[in-house]
Amino acid sequence: MTKFLTKMSLNDSLAKITDFSYDLPDEKIAKHPLKNRDASKLLVFKKGQIIDEAFKNCFEYLPEKSLVLFNNTRVIHARIILQKSTGARIEILCLEPHTPSNYEQSFAQTGECSWKCVVGNAKKWKDEPLQAKISEETIFTAEKGERTEDGFIVTFRWNGSKTFSEILEQIGKIPIPPYLNRESEDDDNIRYQTIFAENNGSVAAPTAGLHFTPEVISSFAQKQIETDKVTLHVGAGTFKPVKTELYTDHIMHQELCIVKKSLIQNILNHLPLITAVGTTSVRTLESLYWIGVKLHTNPQADINHLSQWEAYNLQQNISAKDSLNAILDYMEQHNLQEIQYYTQIMITPKYQFKLVTSMFTNFHQPQSTLLLLISAFVGDAWKDMYKHALENNYRFLSYGDSSLLMPY
Repeated sequence: MTKFLTKMSLNDSLAKITDFSYDLPDEKIAKHPLKNRDASKLLVFKKGQIIDEAFKNCFEYLPEKSLVLFNNTRVIHARIILQKSTGARIEILCLEPHTPSNYEQSFAQTGECSWKCVVGNAKKWKDEPLQAKISEETIFTAEKGERTEDGFIVTFRWNGSKTFSEILEQIGKIPIPPYLNRESEDDDNIRYQTIFAENNGSVAAPTAGLHFTPEVISSFAQKQIETDKVTLHVGAGTFKPVKTELYTDHIMHQELCIVKKSLIQNILNHLPLITAVGTTSVRTLESLYWIGVKLHTNPQADINHLSQWEAYNLQQNISAKDSLNAILDYMEQHNLQEIQYYTQIMITPKYQFKLVTSMFTNFHQPQSTLLLLISAFVGDAWKDMYKHALENNYRFLSYGDSSLLMPY
């Protein structure tokens, strides 16, 4: 793969991840959610101005007759803790299905399936299967297989008629973010899900959506604001820090996106007033545009995957309307009601946004790919925003407060 640095003609000094760092004291990290979802603070960044607001009033800042898009993925109980006969604790984090590779099919399996997993304490887990008794009727086993880039293929087997989805609900735990430095609690089963979560598949919540309540969404009607949903199954890579000196050397994780035909038509009806809830929705929508560019340029193009730097090398001047219509034409020809694609897109400060004109997002970790995305959207103003948030007692990261970014 040719390096992005070469493709974009970037100077090394412009791609240093240390330029996207700030001091985040531990006491600023929200370890638990607030009692009420919409009681969080909202930092509104609008055309260079910073406004302190209550989240429940967010509708006041959104354009009339605009479209707000949520990620409706649901966090699965992906964290499985088993013990060897010696007492050694083995932790398995299910990342994505391997056999069958389709999420719905894997969750519907009875008896056996395999997943790509990260394994904690893997050196102590040799070849022997690990076993746990779920109930009097159900015995669950896990067998470690071939190594992958991120971990191992693990095959799960169980007796009885329960689906893998039901098995996970019984034996697994919600994988709350590692920086919370605590075990998951019963409350996390509810609060680490958005109210519109419906499609199983994520190992991390699309946290910008955690603030929304039925009352907040109902308030949108005052300005004829519509809502719709995309699906991106969030992977553990969302927590992966950039450890390379140049962020252009970082290997971005890939995630599965699912977009319905009706949503694409809805976006076309609302352009350019598109608000994405969370960076996952942003990645889904911006990747959708580039899938359309590929089809517009070549109707036979591979649309199953958008690689890390591909967007920066595709034709840049195709309109959002032409891109989305190219996808609709493709879907008509193939009689599809939805498309699925993996995106590995890495949105950096040189990126030009094509579909998203405003976004809700929480406050992100230093030196993260998410902070790079925010910088791409608002420029160096992110530094003023984060400084203001730190000085005004905003709560940071997954269970923290929110921001609404409207740079134009």
